[in-house]
Amino acid sequence: MANFDKHAEGTFCWPELSTSNWKEGKAFYTQLFGWGFDDQPIEKDAFYTMLQLEGLDIAAMYQMNKSQIECGVPSSWLNYIAVKSVDLMTLKARELGADVICGPMTVGDAGKMVLLCEPDGAMFALWQGEKHPGAKKLKEHRAMHWNELVTRNAAKSKAFYCGLFDWKTKVEIKSGMTYTLFFNVEQDSPVAGMLEMTKEWSEEVSAQWMIYFSVSDCDEYVAKTEELGGDVCVSATDIPGVGRFSVLMDPQGAVFSIIKSEMTKS
Repeated sequence: MANFDKHAEGTFCWPELSTSNWKEGKAFYTQLFGWGFDDQPIEKDAFYTMLQLEGLDIAAMYQMNKSQIECGVPSSWLNYIAVKSVDLMTLKARELGADVICGPMTVGDAGKMVLLCEPDGAMFALWQGEKHPGAKKLKEHRAMHWNELVTRNAAKSKAFYCGLFDWKTKVEIKSGMTYTLFFNVEQDSPVAGMLEMTKEWSEEVSAQWMIYFSVSDCDEYVAKTEELGGDVCVSATDIPGVGRFSVLMDPQGAVFSIIKSEMTKS
């Protein structure tokens, strides 16, 4: 499949893992997905690790600082969305009720970013790519395939994201559940999905963006996750017309999903 040199505004372009144990986390993911890596020093004994597929950057990870660990900040994946102007979109996000957690800030000559918390509590980032546009590969085996918002208030979330990115929506019923697809105005294929939590969900689960990585065999990767010390949150499950997925947790507690999509090419 084609490699990405740029990403359209309003599309997910980069996944980034903040982990409580960089060394063990790197070992887990590189063994699970067969990723290569490029450790780029950011300070003494600390690295921003580019995770790679066929020598191309497809994700990144870094060690969270000591104070975050002491405060109980969980390891987690952060989803970045491409924009033309971080500054303008930050102002727009604030007007729509989002809180700015960090930034806007320039990241060398790579680009500019801001970390936001939207009104229902989900964290996400905006990325204005310059020399580093984001993931070079998407929707291929072992690369980011899908991004899904789990929210307590679908109507509230829809208003925020459609207001921020001018996304349009389409509601479908999947396996008895109401599922919302987000579309960019000028694109026919969806850019993300949204699922509203029901009363059966634990109150401890907060609104969040879930990342899905594409795999060739869902059950094989579930077994491998357990062998490497990870946990299974949702067992491998079929969604007719979509594929087979599972929700997993790495040994440091970061949650992610895998999917054997019926649409993914080798």
